[in-house]
Amino acid sequence: MRILGIHDGHNASACLLDDGVLRVAIQEERLVREKNWSGIPVQAIGRILETTDLLPVDIDTVAMNGHHMPYPKSRQAMLREFGATGTIGATVKKGLRHTFLKTVYQSRRAQQRVRAMADLGFEANRVKFVDHHMAHASAAYFGFGDHDKKILVLTNDGAGDGLCGSVNIAQGGNIERIAEVPEADSIGNLYGITTFLLGMVPLEHEYKLMGMAPYANEEAAERVADLFRQLLLLSKSDPLVWQRSGRCPETYFSYDFLRDLLELKRFDAICGGLQRFTEELVTKWVRSCIQATGVNDVCLGGGVFMNVKLNKAILELPEVDRLFVYPSCGDESNAMGAAYWVHNEARGPSELSPLGSLYLGSCYSEDSIESALGGKTGLRHTKEADIESRVATLLAEGHVVARFKGRAEFGARALGNRSLLADPCREDVVREINEMIKSRDFWMPFAPSVLEEDLDELLENPKRFFSPYMMMALDTRDPASLKGATHPYDHTARPQAVRESYNPDYHRLIRLFKERTGRGAVLNTSFNLHGYPIVETPEDALQVLEQSGLRYLAIGDVLVEKAEGHG
Repeated sequence: MRILGIHDGHNASACLLDDGVLRVAIQEERLVREKNWSGIPVQAIGRILETTDLLPVDIDTVAMNGHHMPYPKSRQAMLREFGATGTIGATVKKGLRHTFLKTVYQSRRAQQRVRAMADLGFEANRVKFVDHHMAHASAAYFGFGDHDKKILVLTNDGAGDGLCGSVNIAQGGNIERIAEVPEADSIGNLYGITTFLLGMVPLEHEYKLMGMAPYANEEAAERVADLFRQLLLLSKSDPLVWQRSGRCPETYFSYDFLRDLLELKRFDAICGGLQRFTEELVTKWVRSCIQATGVNDVCLGGGVFMNVKLNKAILELPEVDRLFVYPSCGDESNAMGAAYWVHNEARGPSELSPLGSLYLGSCYSEDSIESALGGKTGLRHTKEADIESRVATLLAEGHVVARFKGRAEFGARALGNRSLLADPCREDVVREINEMIKSRDFWMPFAPSVLEEDLDELLENPKRFFSPYMMMALDTRDPASLKGATHPYDHTARPQAVRESYNPDYHRLIRLFKERTGRGAVLNTSFNLHGYPIVETPEDALQVLEQSGLRYLAIGDVLVEKAEGHG
């Protein structure tokens, strides 16, 4: 059974689930070169069909995320909409949501989505819509893969199909929703509006607020957290949900309200207070759900759980036995969740494979690499007999090396195949990457890729959380050994545990680096210029090399070196 999973909203994506096995998954932004691209992922669909040598007629079902998906918006259109959430027009729009016109609008929009897929060659009667939060829950539950025990599945995001959160009990392939939180009470929207108020891009730069939070003065952050605590709180009548207080407007329409609430508060204090409040409220909610259901194994899905510091706080709850966070669990992963749900409805869970490696994207041949290199001036390239050994030596010497090899990883976080690498013990490379290559905000920490067998030696992980996807922050045992890849204020890190069977070449590179330095970890950050998606093609990789201060690129088995003064 072949299922094409589609997310056609913000950060669009597509995947192929073939007889319960995830074969390919691609975000549209990588191909169109526009970050967080919104709409039908036409190029990703085409790439999946091309990669698997399939035609639309070979697809049994097209599983689409969400019964309703808003019209696509450009970044500028989205920013204008956020800025207008306090206007009279927004008030009218909010009122229309509670009339029959909403049903008419959503019905027309659903027909348009079906027609769009039909235009690509897929039969209309093979298109199925999957509830947004059921897709998040399905990704988390079926990605975890334990169908025998009862699992508590929690979803939490900005909004989708009228909700921002849900509580589910799953067992034997059945996911039963036992509670839900309306989108008007969204924590994700509150975080997004605050991101916009601080002059950054909502639905994209929330991680920057999380990164700044540890820099805030404790007392100042606590005062801001107190302001947020007055807005959302756990329900006194239902232990499974949170709700707005009487003074808080619907969170998506809270721009004016939050602007007045936070006026004259320091930037860092706002970040620290919002992060503190988010961790407190969500961990209270998780604890309350565990106590109410008696289920201690927890799976998480939805964009709020992209917050790795929040995930750390959840993992540390004594009530949590096992925890699984679906990787890149924003809406882009709902392409997978929708496909999982359709397969389970048709055939049950027995064929569904738990999530393994995330190297599910495109792979480029040696010929395509050679073609991209042809005619380049100012670049010296050498075919290496052992590229991993050569890169390990360069890293040990203190150089930054871009790595482009094998299949691209799916999701927001680079996992070694489209990454910039460096020695994590050298703080000077942090400045080099920030200033000469990526133009990042100075306060944002990098992350380490760690040999799976060395993870417990380098980081505190008492619950043995499996961390191959960079979805969890952990405390470091020896901050000095990873100082370039940890947060300088709280000494936490967002590790990727590199499993040899998932990526043998990358695992070997880090092992060779350890032989040279004694450290079984490298600094890893995404291979891209600031504001652009992670590189997709050999041409993209070479463009970053030429337009930045980067000197070395390992592409396939070729080492490319930029001449002094070039770029």
